[in-house]
Amino acid sequence: MEELTPRQIVKELDRYIIGQEDAKRAVAISLRNRWRRQRVDEELRDEIMPKNIIMVGPTGVGKTEIARRLSNIAMSPFIKVEASKFTEVGYVGRDVEGIVRDLMELSVNEVRAEHMDELTRNAEERAEEQILDILLPPPFRTTPPPAEEASVDATPEQVNPSDGEKKSGESIKEILDRIPPGILAPEMTVAMQEGSEAPTSESAAEEAIDQEALDKWAATKEKMRAKFREGQFDDTEIEIEVKESSGAVGLNIFSSPGIEEMGIDLRGLISALPFPTEKRTRKEKVGRAMEILTQQELQRMIDMDSVIRDAIERVEETGIVFLDEIDKIVGSESYGGPDVSREGVQRDILPIVEGTTVHTKYGMVNTDHILFIAAGAFHNCKVSDLIPELQGRFPVKVQLSSLGENEFTRILTEPQNALIRQCKALLASEGFNLEFTEDAIREIARISETVNNQNEDIGARRLHTVIDKLLDEVSFDAPDLEEKKLTVDVAYVRDKLKDLAEIRDLSQFIL
Repeated sequence: MEELTPRQIVKELDRYIIGQEDAKRAVAISLRNRWRRQRVDEELRDEIMPKNIIMVGPTGVGKTEIARRLSNIAMSPFIKVEASKFTEVGYVGRDVEGIVRDLMELSVNEVRAEHMDELTRNAEERAEEQILDILLPPPFRTTPPPAEEASVDATPEQVNPSDGEKKSGESIKEILDRIPPGILAPEMTVAMQEGSEAPTSESAAEEAIDQEALDKWAATKEKMRAKFREGQFDDTEIEIEVKESSGAVGLNIFSSPGIEEMGIDLRGLISALPFPTEKRTRKEKVGRAMEILTQQELQRMIDMDSVIRDAIERVEETGIVFLDEIDKIVGSESYGGPDVSREGVQRDILPIVEGTTVHTKYGMVNTDHILFIAAGAFHNCKVSDLIPELQGRFPVKVQLSSLGENEFTRILTEPQNALIRQCKALLASEGFNLEFTEDAIREIARISETVNNQNEDIGARRLHTVIDKLLDEVSFDAPDLEEKKLTVDVAYVRDKLKDLAEIRDLSQFIL
């Protein structure tokens, strides 16, 4: 983010979104201001509040896509919520503080994944050592194993899962018998067998021979390591120990949506109970065993306290909340009774946007510097119909324009996820070559604009309806066609879409 100027942010958004330059500029400036705030003196930093944005425009013009792509650019915790699904505090339903809790949950998952990525290499090395020790245990031990290594209730199979005999006393011959044929070179096998001859004289000679055997074992282990990394052991079945908590297996926790307001984490409380941890022996192939042991090592190595601290800081400093359909919580004068899902929700959203502290199961989260981006079509109301206090918390208002033929033509071809490109790729999976002429693409755009003007304007989503009808026949017949090629021209478009282009009552064709 440090290297992205507002101009570069807009350029990045241009790769996926056509038009709406004013909205792109507004979000680019807000994003850059967050980076600037981090470099202001600490005394003034807390006084600089984010410039929340409200985007107004018809459906399908890019409001949601702008916010979604912005979160990818910023690499910040981001959540999109529908404002209409919340109800006023005190009524059945979700309260608005759930927005911050969900954002915190996402942030914890992101940070945990990042920490795990950093520890993965170390965990894989430890898992690799465990598997190699199972495949090729140390041949001799000059001192008896500590008492705590063997369980009082351990069975012979648990002591040596592979063959039920004593693990530390295996002979070289027994170890060689367990190695799959063809893995070790003949000279390595001979060398190990020669080193396995037990001494019959003084203890000093025994220790010397033990050391020689251990050296040969170490050399063999390194050669096996190379073969292990090449995947030659992947289908070899071994037995591993898996730690399982016997008390909480399969236990699901269901709680009231507002239970976290009291700072109670039922799932965390249950998991913290001292359930006995058992080590279960499982037979797995080496490839699968590597995954299981790596995950066990990661869970043991990761520091969740550090993860939570980083996640809270990331939410408070760089979190982004996208409130979609905010026009749906504008109160209606004709509505009688308590308006628990409209103006009541606006009053509840107000302190969250203004800045407050929310209880989550990970701790207290302050919302002072979370960036809020609201969006709505406002067909039957205006932004000024929001309560005045909430209007004041969104100082930046951006009007998004409707899309026409020129914008549709560009949407079909220019973005990285262009609809024409998607259609070609889908049919190419069948070995079918689909092409569009430039005139055909412009005709598709013209028909889409016409249908939007004659019926409900659903913006770029209309292109999906038109393209699906245009390619309905070829999508169905493509696997059975002998000629795996089609060039869509103007004549083809007009023939397949003549109903859409000519009939004004299009209710059976539109969404």
